[in-house]
Parts: sequence; C-alpha cells; structure tokens
Amino acid sequence: MKLLVVNPNTTASMTAKIGRAAEAVARAGTQIIATQPRSGPASIQGFHDVANSLHGLLEVAERHPDVDAVVVACFDDTGVDALRCMFDGPVIGIGEAAFHAASMVSCRFSVVTTLSRSLPGLRDNLERYGLSRRCASIRATDVPVLQLESDGAGAEALIAAEIGDAVERDGADAIVLGCAGMADLNDRLSRRFGLPVIDGVSCAVTMVEALVAAGLSTSKAGGYTNAARGRLAHEQETAPDAQGQARSAAT
Repeated sequence: MKLLVVNPNTTASMTAKIGRAAEAVARAGTQIIATQPRSGPASIQGFHDVANSLHGLLEVAERHPDVDAVVVACFDDTGVDALRCMFDGPVIGIGEAAFHAASMVSCRFSVVTTLSRSLPGLRDNLERYGLSRRCASIRATDVPVLQLESDGAGAEALIAAEIGDAVERDGADAIVLGCAGMADLNDRLSRRFGLPVIDGVSCAVTMVEALVAAGLSTSKAGGYTNAARGRLAHEQETAPDAQGQARSAAT
C-alpha cells in the first residue's frame, strides 16, 4: 500500500524524523511517502499556526491523489476532517491515534506537549474524541517545537521532568508525547519510567495499515462526502435539461 505521511509544517528535519519513525513500524510492502507543504509555518503551536498550515496541507493532498491512506503527523490533527473529504482511504491524525492507543493500554494517561498555548486545542480534541475522562492531565513543557530539533538533550530533560510529575502527582500510568517532533523519544523514555510512553506517528501508521487491511474506507454518507463530487452532483441535479431548454426556446 502507498501511505502518505504529511508533516503539516515546513521543517524538513522534522519531516525526516517523522519518516524514519513511520518506516520503523510500517509493514513490509507499505511504501511511506513522507512529505511536507511548500509553504506555511515552520512549526504548529496553537490555533493561528493550524490555520496558516491548512492551505499548504491541502496542496500536498492534491499532489498525491492515488495513495491508499493518509497520516497527518501533527498532534493537533490539523486538517484531518478536510482530508477525509478528499480521500476515499482512511485518514488518521497522530493525536487521535495516540489518545486511543493510550486508552487501550492504561487506566489514565497524561499528555506531555510543547507550549502552553497548544493546550486548549488538545482539550477540545479530547472532548470530541470522548476521551477526556481517561486523561489525567495535559502538561506543557514550554519547549518550542523547533527546540526539539536544535536542543534535543535539553528538551528531553524538560519532557522527562513533566513525565515524572504526571506519574507522581496526576496518577498517570501511560504518557502520550504531544508532538510529532518527539517521535524519537518514546522508546528511551518508556524504558526510563517503566510505563508506556506513546508516540502518535507509530500508532497512526500501524492503525491506518490495520484499517486498510480490514478493507475499511472513509464513509462518504455524511460529513465526509467528497466536496468536489458533491458540487458536481449538485450542478447536475440543478442544471436545466438540454432538451427542455430547446423546447422552451422553440415556443
């Protein structure tokens, strides 16, 4: 299968990290196409960055119409609903994938993410997915996304400190890493703390492969109806009949 893994920001080093994480768990026979927009924000941290990234994300999707499935490698699940309208195959965001994975391997999980301004959007997503009650806390390290690339050791220390607090103070028995830029930390941190530390990229890749293997596609019966097809159908339904126009002109 051909799997499009989109990093909605424009930082190439992060796209490369995401691609490595995807390839590490992908099944034999899965072709990973890891890519990013040509324009947009260098990182996505909050509502404004999400909005600025959408145009570039949709352009990426238009360049790859023949893939079997899509993973959106942004923890905000940026543009997932729009892409589900564009593709017949399943589309999964790494945030939703990680939340569901955590809910299946723990009683209570905490999220450790980057900046504090990202927290409202993540809370909204947890509510939407019906998983708020399973989430013990969402903790911000106040490490900017790009610092994960420039100061990996320092960023990891701050992430580890928040994980320790989430376990000791919040009662978390699993941790979700709240940024695609943390995709290379889960194994090391899981060994350190002795509990599941979950990376959304690997979860989303394996989940979307399972959906394709099960023969499942995105429903087009409701909100995910293809926008272009919907417009064409509407135009065909409302366009005057050609013969009827000719008869009206003759009379």
